Amino acid sequence: MPDLEQVRWRAMGGVMSFESRDCHDVTSSEWGAHMGKLSRLACGMLHMSSVWLHEDGELHSGRQLYGTGFSKHEHQTLQKPLQCDNTDLDNIRITSTQRPACRGQMSFQIGSPVTSAFNSPATERPPAKRQQSGWRPPVAPSPYERGAPVGQPQDGYFAGAPSSAPQPPTSQSGLPTPMSSQQASTPQMYGQPSVDGLNQHFGLMGMDGAAPQHVRKKKDRHAYHQIEQPQANAQQYNGMQNGQPNGQTGQNGQPWQQTSQPWQSQSLNQPPMPSTMPQGTPISMDSNQHGPQGAPGSNRVDPNQIPSVPLSRDAAAEHYKTHVYPTMEQHVPPPATTPFVAFDQGSASPKHARLTLNTIPSSNEQLHHTGLPLGLVLQPLAKQAEGEQAIPVLDFGDVGPPRCRRCRAYINPFMIFSNGGNRMTCNLCGHPNEVGPEYFAPTDPSGIRVDRAQRPELTLGTCEFLVPKEYWSKPPVPMRYLFVLDTSAESCSRGFLQAALYGDDLTIPDEDEDEDEDDEVEQSPSKLPPGARVGFVTFDREMHFYNVSALLSSPQQLVMSDLEDPFAVISPEHLFVDAAECKSNIVKLLKQTPQMFYNIKHAEPALLPILQAALATLNDTGGKIICSLGSLPTYGPGKLFVRDKGTTTTEDSDHHKALLKTEYVGFKKLQAELVKAGAGIDFFLAAPAGGYLDIASIGYVAEKTGGETYYYPNWSYPRDTLRLRKELEHNVQREQGFASLMKVRCSNGLQVAHYSGNFTQHTFGADLELASITQETGMSVTFSYDGKLDPKQDAHFQSALLYTTSTGQRRVRCSNIVARVSESARDAMRFVDQDAVLSIMAKESVAKVGDRSLKDIRQALQDKTVEILAGYRKHSAGGHAGGQLVLPEGLKEFAMYSLGLLKSRAIKGGREPTDRRIQEARMLKGMGPAETSLYLYPRMLAVHNLEPGEGFADDTGHLKMPQAVRASFSCIEEGGVYIVDNGQILLLWLHAQTSPNLLEDLFGEGMSSLQALDPNLNALPVLETHLNAQVRNVLLHLESQRGSKGLAIQLARQGLDGAEYEFARLLYEDRNGEASSYVDWLVQLHRSVGMEASR
Repeated sequence: MPDLEQVRWRAMGGVMSFESRDCHDVTSSEWGAHMGKLSRLACGMLHMSSVWLHEDGELHSGRQLYGTGFSKHEHQTLQKPLQCDNTDLDNIRITSTQRPACRGQMSFQIGSPVTSAFNSPATERPPAKRQQSGWRPPVAPSPYERGAPVGQPQDGYFAGAPSSAPQPPTSQSGLPTPMSSQQASTPQMYGQPSVDGLNQHFGLMGMDGAAPQHVRKKKDRHAYHQIEQPQANAQQYNGMQNGQPNGQTGQNGQPWQQTSQPWQSQSLNQPPMPSTMPQGTPISMDSNQHGPQGAPGSNRVDPNQIPSVPLSRDAAAEHYKTHVYPTMEQHVPPPATTPFVAFDQGSASPKHARLTLNTIPSSNEQLHHTGLPLGLVLQPLAKQAEGEQAIPVLDFGDVGPPRCRRCRAYINPFMIFSNGGNRMTCNLCGHPNEVGPEYFAPTDPSGIRVDRAQRPELTLGTCEFLVPKEYWSKPPVPMRYLFVLDTSAESCSRGFLQAALYGDDLTIPDEDEDEDEDDEVEQSPSKLPPGARVGFVTFDREMHFYNVSALLSSPQQLVMSDLEDPFAVISPEHLFVDAAECKSNIVKLLKQTPQMFYNIKHAEPALLPILQAALATLNDTGGKIICSLGSLPTYGPGKLFVRDKGTTTTEDSDHHKALLKTEYVGFKKLQAELVKAGAGIDFFLAAPAGGYLDIASIGYVAEKTGGETYYYPNWSYPRDTLRLRKELEHNVQREQGFASLMKVRCSNGLQVAHYSGNFTQHTFGADLELASITQETGMSVTFSYDGKLDPKQDAHFQSALLYTTSTGQRRVRCSNIVARVSESARDAMRFVDQDAVLSIMAKESVAKVGDRSLKDIRQALQDKTVEILAGYRKHSAGGHAGGQLVLPEGLKEFAMYSLGLLKSRAIKGGREPTDRRIQEARMLKGMGPAETSLYLYPRMLAVHNLEPGEGFADDTGHLKMPQAVRASFSCIEEGGVYIVDNGQILLLWLHAQTSPNLLEDLFGEGMSSLQALDPNLNALPVLETHLNAQVRNVLLHLESQRGSKGLAIQLARQGLDGAEYEFARLLYEDRNGEASSYVDWLVQLHRSVGMEASR
């Protein structure tokens, strides 16, 4: 037997792998003599991190210790002989792989016979990636063991705390028994039953065992875009490129019969099962049923066997690190929270538009069987990912882009050219249009325009068109930003004015710096869009306009005290200036303003007259008002009163509903005038000690103009200054437009039924008016049938946004979406988009807040959830046992998300301040799908369990993120540290028994206890420790995926900070308040679905 320099043992996902380094022609027979020694690893594998086999033939285990007595950049290894019993090694398999670095390298594994859906084909033989199973042995002793003597290992990760990971069933020999297909799962312990494996074993056969159907084709059906390309299945993603046909696909196989997406499965590949397995994901609800779902005699459903949102998100994110999403080759988009690169093939990216059903029923009756809404979720200016093709901007001159003369649809890839290129048939209404001479191009013998490849509007799903003067309401100019800052007593005394001034795009130098102001200006160039201009106004009981022109030696102030007839005392030409040219005076103004008003301190600010005067400055050009407010405006015309005195006894009383609506005609009139002028408004509101601000009235103006309200209910200086600064900077730097109009068009047989979002629509069928629109702005539209769709044809949708960019160009952004039509509701359910369904349900539910009682809204949401699941069981799921709740494959986590919506502040039961309730309701109405998904189920990460490679780039150059944890207190470990992010706030929760070593590595020397931490901490210090770098990188990644809300840490120390209550509220899988837990919610749904299905 040749000498083995080292043999390392690893356990990951229920698989033991031994790898030999510097091996020389080791054969399987030569391993026999050492099997006895290696077999002893099985009983000790739960208590060691590495094993070393030395030349003396004795096995040793190594542990990495990291204590206060050692350097933070060094590791020490303690070795001791192992004492283990013999173990049967029948399940060991030995393989040999040839690698340049080590000829004849040997590896053998012990684990489950099932394989991962993400393994690579045997022909390519890449380095094997270890997959994690449903159980995990306890990790090596933690270096962050509280109270551990330095340099000595402990028996567990946390003293006295049993491991939260369940132990696998073991045989008499001591080895773990092979796990069933439902138990074997991806990382952590959250495996769940899935039928995804059926498609991987039965090729293109339907999930319900139905025979493949033959599709009828029609000439020019897809306008030269072939959406019938084979859908990416699990075998295609095992190393093949997207859209590559599978070798096992028969001629009769159709892409829509392959419903499983490579990222949808939450378990490993299952062994072959009978093809009669009914479609859907069953969850056992029988308390007496034996098996993995529940133990005999148990009265509860096993929470670890129900669908897991973190698993679904992590699997998709991992898959799309190395795969591109082609918009015409797959029928179900990735989850909205997944970072992915979309390849536009003629249908718009899911970032811009998502259909609830990517296969649409041909009739209203079939749609009714699904219980789902037929709708479209839009985010027209959504931010593109790095690597995606930029959206082209096309100029057709004074003629403008070609359009259909009947329905006014814009040119798109699905319009059909005939008659030698002289005729263009609209794909939406079917009207034949004559092609103008300026756009004419001949067609080839197959009917395709010869210049098609050079025409982005004929090949891409999303394009922008520069439009002529006929589309202008006023001459377009670059964005005008007007900062309207509250200088009343509350804002000055509580630091809100100072934070608002120093938090904008312009960097303010420290007062003790001795450098010249000219040098300071050169150090911080403006980050505003090119050509944009800024103006500054302050107010309390009066309004103060400032002239900061570069021609002046210092800023000039002009006061407007007439609140009955407000007007702008400075012309817009002098009020709005170029920030880069006038930065010297702007810096002087921002530095002097806090000192100027510190001794005045008017306690009662006026608001409505101030906004009317601000509107006068933007009447001719449009733009955006950014207004800060630190207290209730109780002075002057339009003054507000404290309507919510906290005495409301019931949430469904008429008085409570009135508190959620504005009753002031002045604010409604102001909103209409702002929309007409094309001027949006964003509010930054800080309540005095959590007091009342009447956001129902103030925020109404922002809602109807398409703006946004940033609310700080428990403002604390300096804790919240970082968040305010980031949000102000993002507000002016993001992609946005103003003076916008929007319209959605659809195919014949469908019609627009309803819009939801933050906008103004004067009459039904009229265009949506948005004075302001940003890259985070989302809206939804639902459709109804006015006829029957032809299954031989596709259904088409087009959204058109007419807006003025921040650089002053008038454009139309068109997004085109295509979907297949089917006569079967079952086909439609196979291609449902969970995020689109949830977005529409959330927007339509919160839109009723203030008009209907909250109890009725919650009941309607619950009834809709039951209707969808019952419809699926009756019409699509096939036969299942009565004790099972059957979930559609595309709606596995739908029940959890709907529970999160019920627990949101917008519609939750119990007492809730009306300001926070109406603020979050309006926020939900304007969210995009990704922000909505994260809001309905927060992301929770365990900081104390970070692997060494997590938080850094992997082999593909992407950041390796830790696996998310379920939002339940049952998953919280003693002594743990957790990040909880719902897209709006980020909490860093620390257990009372957190290790001092971990605290010092994370926060710096001397921070060895929770009491030593600064409660106003809002960002991690930059340290040279490994853990600190990991967490900072993770936070940067989370920040890049957020919407408009700035990322700042808020500490939630157990037993010390009030933010701990918010942390508990975000544990959506647990019972809190009047809402049930996730398990109880599923049981309740099961009963309701059973009664509904039996009717």
